[in-house]
Amino acid sequence: MADIKVGLALGSGSARGWSHIGVIRALEENGIKPDIVAGCSIGALVGAAYRGGQLDTLEKWVRALSFWDVVRLLDVKMMGGLIEGENLMASFEDKLRDINIEELSTPFAAVATDLGSGREMWLREGPLRNAVRASIALPGLFSPVRLGDRWLVDGGLTNPVPISLCRAMGADVIIAVNLNSDLVGRHLKSKEERSREIKDEERDLFNQLLSKLNSGILESKLARWGKNKKNGETVPGLFEVMASSINIMQDRITKSRMAGDPPDVLISPRLGKLGLLEFDRADEAIAEGYESVRRMGAALKHALDQ
Repeated sequence: MADIKVGLALGSGSARGWSHIGVIRALEENGIKPDIVAGCSIGALVGAAYRGGQLDTLEKWVRALSFWDVVRLLDVKMMGGLIEGENLMASFEDKLRDINIEELSTPFAAVATDLGSGREMWLREGPLRNAVRASIALPGLFSPVRLGDRWLVDGGLTNPVPISLCRAMGADVIIAVNLNSDLVGRHLKSKEERSREIKDEERDLFNQLLSKLNSGILESKLARWGKNKKNGETVPGLFEVMASSINIMQDRITKSRMAGDPPDVLISPRLGKLGLLEFDRADEAIAEGYESVRRMGAALKHALDQ
């Protein structure tokens, strides 16, 4: 194992990405410390915190997040996304070192997508925080980021699990974490099927957020968010359609990319019950990330003992 360079590809998945923390903790407990880390979207955030020595700080913060905290951080604006995300992003960036990627002691890179050309962008140098901010700019939710002469958005549009980037950086054995394996249809389940109930106080706050969203040029559509009915049946609202579309897109892209370039070990936390913006459910996500590594113990040993 000493002569093998191990790459860790951390995939996209919004709030489900807190499971990457559990994955990293479990890998290290098993004596596996990746030589190379590549991240996409939330995977870029966790990977950057890990490589920058700030994983403990990030974990402490996310475990303390409440529903109230998350909603307050989702500042709503109608320019480039339903949610500007600056407050949330500022909180994320506070947990990252203010240095350039090339100054990190171990190799790290993030994936973003060029909004103009549709091309995948590998961010391997420049400010660490800027790279993460670009990689995590989920269309429709967070505004795109200007880097140089390009507008960049979420890397999940082109490479949700950056196996190819790990390989290009010199990894011999690649451990990939796919957060999108059981998500299709999640946002179309009935309320009765969803496992989490919002408390009265939290529901009031959530309604305040909805009232902000139900304004401006999108009022006619957003005002019916989740309330449309046709022939007595509730029709999926705007956010449900958008979230489900993102899930379908990333699931299909991930399967296509991995068919041509499979990892040596694929770790797939079971996170279909977590919503796109449920950042306050870190305890569940981290625990499942940890457990998903345990389930793949034999495959990890086989891949690394060769």
